[in-house]
Amino acid sequence: MTDCVFCRIIEKKIPARIIYEDPDCIAFEDISPQAPVHVLIIPRKHMANTLEMGVEDDALIGRLFRAANKIARDKGIAERGFRMVMNTNPEAGQTVYHLHLHLLGGRRMHWPPG
Repeated sequence: MTDCVFCRIIEKKIPARIIYEDPDCIAFEDISPQAPVHVLIIPRKHMANTLEMGVEDDALIGRLFRAANKIARDKGIAERGFRMVMNTNPEAGQTVYHLHLHLLGGRRMHWPPG
């Protein structure tokens, strides 16, 4: 998807502060952070959002969450707590249509979130 900003980050065609990579996913710092730690973890495979996930993607989605746990430990927020969020479609706040997991931490999170 040449018009997808996250695909272009994966292809290294536009810059990002990449903090983690493996064969299935890549993670980078959000350009508009909502917490002291705000990282986006995305699959290398393009899917617009959770509605496009198939049964063949189950392991891939698990790898996104495992990457988030590793990053939370590396960033020193695992023990205090952190939040993981996936938004789907406009009313949920999705603005980039490439499935992504937000990892937020470094401050107290409130409920309800918004």
